Amino acid sequence: MKDIRLNLLAFDTSTEILHVAVQCGGEGSHAPLEYTGAGGAQASATLIPAIHTLMAQAGLVLADLDAIVFGRGPGSFTGLRTACSVAQGLSFGSGVPVLAVDTLLAVAEEAYHREGVQQVVALLDARMDEVYSASYARESGGWRRQGEFGLGRPETVAVAPGWSLAGNAFAAYGERLPPAAARIEAMPTARALLRLAPALMAAGQAGPAAGAMPLYIRDKVAQTTEERAASRAAPTTRP
Repeated sequence: MKDIRLNLLAFDTSTEILHVAVQCGGEGSHAPLEYTGAGGAQASATLIPAIHTLMAQAGLVLADLDAIVFGRGPGSFTGLRTACSVAQGLSFGSGVPVLAVDTLLAVAEEAYHREGVQQVVALLDARMDEVYSASYARESGGWRRQGEFGLGRPETVAVAPGWSLAGNAFAAYGERLPPAAARIEAMPTARALLRLAPALMAAGQAGPAAGAMPLYIRDKVAQTTEERAASRAAPTTRP
């Protein structure tokens, strides 16, 4: 499936930055239209207006779309609920299928697009002194996740020789992260979701609105006062 033939709406609200993009398919189509803004809790107020604006600029209505693509997580609890509810609502109203994409896969794709790395440990800041992580290897033009999703302290992230780290956790955790072949600042952008969508759709991963469900790795949303105090007092250097 070639992306030039697809009309796609993509958005990610899993981090502190909201990413939205609309791709208009067809011969002679232009680059995707994009919007970035404040994510997290603020995304609930700006996501739908941003979608309406970009769709109008692209000359598309919802029924024209081949899929509604969104980052399903892991990430901000509030952000993921926003993304899923908006994707479900738009899909129910239009009949357009939804495509839920792992946010860490989008990070790996963005790192590959920027730096050409093909073995990536993708990271997202999970707050509470932890990071989300997953390892992806690029094979035959696509990505394969190696192992399960991880959630833990930065020191516990496993990086094999020759692999790169990519994500948004470097400013927060810096030297606490293990050494790697490269460190690449990368976010789960809407552009990355657009690039991933054709292959995922060809593999049959798009589906009805009910499939717009979040991927939660952590069940606990916040630390207690005692846990926050213990975290601040804990050593911050790796052994």
